[in-house]
Amino acid sequence: MEKKWSKEAVLEIYNKPLMELLYEAATMHRENHNPLEVQISTLLSIKTGGCPEDCGYCPQAARYHTDIETNNLMTVSQVKAQALRAKSNGSSRLCMGAAWRNIQNNEEFDQVLEMVKTVNDLEMEVCCTLGMMTEEQAQRLADAGLYAYNHNLDSSEEHYKEIISTREYDDRLKTIENASNAGISVCSGGIIGMGESDEDRCGMLVTLANMDPQPKSVPINALVAVEGTPLEDQEPVSIWDMARMVATTRIVMPKAVVRLSAGRTEMSDEGQALCFIAGASSIFAGDKLLTTPNPDINEDRKLFKILGLKPKAPFVDGDQPVSHDGYKECLSTSGNVKWNRPGHKIERNEAAKERAKVLRG
Repeated sequence: MEKKWSKEAVLEIYNKPLMELLYEAATMHRENHNPLEVQISTLLSIKTGGCPEDCGYCPQAARYHTDIETNNLMTVSQVKAQALRAKSNGSSRLCMGAAWRNIQNNEEFDQVLEMVKTVNDLEMEVCCTLGMMTEEQAQRLADAGLYAYNHNLDSSEEHYKEIISTREYDDRLKTIENASNAGISVCSGGIIGMGESDEDRCGMLVTLANMDPQPKSVPINALVAVEGTPLEDQEPVSIWDMARMVATTRIVMPKAVVRLSAGRTEMSDEGQALCFIAGASSIFAGDKLLTTPNPDINEDRKLFKILGLKPKAPFVDGDQPVSHDGYKECLSTSGNVKWNRPGHKIERNEAAKERAKVLRG
């Protein structure tokens, strides 16, 4: 059992003088990780747009008017081609994201399971982010060879209610529990820059750090404010806040891989280097993170060369899953779960929805 953290204790760490905080985080990082290795992951949107949720930051929500191009679920062969391309560019992990509220027991889920097995057979770590899922669905993904499941908390439980009204925080926690119980590595973090307080940021870290076991990886995203979403007018997060958040995450979850995720296009090379010093040890490569911009792979290579970093090999932190035929046992559609929907409304989300209706005529 990991140490239990209080919000007060995490806030104390977060508010340390930055130089002291960075030194402590860098020391913790070196004690638990190779500081010269960074995992390169590729995030692939296998089904884009049309999501029924109202997440205030997300351009894939069907209710908002954004410029993203929607696409139906990719084929297994398309995903394999993208995985091979990612592997040739140095990625050791492929994370496949579908704009679903939750997994449904249907042919599309069966198709995703085939994608998981196919990419696992390429000796890459396979991660999925598909929304909420049941214990049985988690087990099928594990049987197919899924290495990790991403389901971000986004923010603290208190601030979450200011961002999303179509799903409950407890259901996110249940999905994470289902993944962990199936033996799948948990990837869970959040977004900063959504108008939250320092207390909210630390509150999210408390929830993650007090999980048993703690998540194996924790993405720290800076909000990418997309026109048409309710959070389109948010000011960019400063690099100092990003470094402070990465460092605090590293200290309270010393063995986790801290992922420097969305928002890197707004960071200088020096800013990213600061985050690596603070304990970040993973980036997403490729020109897009689902739908938002990301630095060019050649720019990342240049930065790695300057800093003396090298890509991390797959399965350093855990064994490669073995695919079992159990994933082929289709679940009855009658077993689909109706996940909870809170009853409250978020004013700016509703306003963005109404603006979208006007723009669409």
